[in-house]
Amino acid sequence: MGIKILQESKGQKHKAEAYMLFAKAADMGNLKAMEKMADALLFGNFGMQNITAAIQLYESLAKEGSYKAQNALGFLSSYGIGMEYDQAKALIYYTFGSAGGSMMSQMILGYRYLSGINVLQNCEVALNHYKKVADYIADKLEKSEGIPVEKVRLTERPENLSSNSEILDWDIYQYYKFLAERGDVQIQKALYYFLKAAKAGSANAMAFIGKMYLEGNAAAPQNNATAFKYFSMAADKGNAIGLYGLGLLHFHGKGIPVNYAEALKYFQKAAEKGWPNAQFQLGFMYYSGSGVWKDYKLAFKYFYLASQSGQPLAIYYLAEMYATGTGVLRSCRTAVEKRQTFLRKRRCIQWHFSYGIELLFKDIHLARRLYDMAAQTSPDAHIPVFFALMKLETMHLLRDILFFNVSFTMRWKWMKLDNTVGPYWDLFVIGLLVATLIFLLRNHYR
Repeated sequence: MGIKILQESKGQKHKAEAYMLFAKAADMGNLKAMEKMADALLFGNFGMQNITAAIQLYESLAKEGSYKAQNALGFLSSYGIGMEYDQAKALIYYTFGSAGGSMMSQMILGYRYLSGINVLQNCEVALNHYKKVADYIADKLEKSEGIPVEKVRLTERPENLSSNSEILDWDIYQYYKFLAERGDVQIQKALYYFLKAAKAGSANAMAFIGKMYLEGNAAAPQNNATAFKYFSMAADKGNAIGLYGLGLLHFHGKGIPVNYAEALKYFQKAAEKGWPNAQFQLGFMYYSGSGVWKDYKLAFKYFYLASQSGQPLAIYYLAEMYATGTGVLRSCRTAVEKRQTFLRKRRCIQWHFSYGIELLFKDIHLARRLYDMAAQTSPDAHIPVFFALMKLETMHLLRDILFFNVSFTMRWKWMKLDNTVGPYWDLFVIGLLVATLIFLLRNHYR
């Protein structure tokens, strides 16, 4: 219930209600609620940040087998946030986390073994860790069988729409804009935009209506016959997405008998028009021998073509081919790089980690530690580190004041401290120091 409220929350009141429910569930021993509360304490999501309390809760959860807690403790240990800086202990936490199912721990271990961070450098071990994450995400992608829409070129100009094609493109643009602002809860409005554009002759709109009926949603219940109708209308106009959609229906036998020959024909036509998903499907047919003789050279060719447009599954299968030496000379390093690219492309799990090394959040304690490490590394870093720490401590003080005084927070809620000073904060501090120094000298010689 708390998660649902949090997902649908539009203001602080709803978020407070969600965390109250999490707190009650956590008191009753609910592990997922305890994980939510530990995250809230660590990140300061609601109320004062309390890293010590978060660590205590994570340690309790880790004893219960929580892989999320193991991963969090590994991260905190590896940077010395709230606990002793201990890379050996961090490695143990990450290992337990990965064994328990943490994809993030798998990525971090993959990067550590690839780069030799506190472990012996081992590309094969790194490849195995990245494979587990890539397999997990690829499985979700293959089950969804979705048709990405981000490759369609849409006009971004609301003014001077003179031709019919521009007006149709503008309708589709409005659909994307609407979904970006409101989400799928207003999918009925999105369908309205598509139907309006399709009626006016937009092949793209016809294809996307077919996609909606193929996948099914609240506005367009799953209907293979309707999907076939709209894909056919789009394909008759030579639309690559419509051709690809017909290929999918024949390939998977959705509403019609499985027909690999017809699927191959439609995929080839769509691929010739540059549609990356069709190029991927051709690669997959030759890779798996679905309706054609296996041909790894052709599979590699089509996977490579699709990967150049960023098709994620094509990148995944290229990594598999390099990892196993199928149809191409085996290369562990290239396979790892392909898997890293695949994971970087897919942010569907809402990770801020792309390789397993980027920081999860803006953390003042971690920033202090990293600044100290920078100052120790080179004498030239002392002055810039001094100014950076001045800004950091000022921000920390102001944030504590804002958290302490709720009414003050509400009055100054509009103030974004990072944006106020902007990227020229160091010049601002230097100017302030110079002005202060001049003021003191003038007073001294009076």
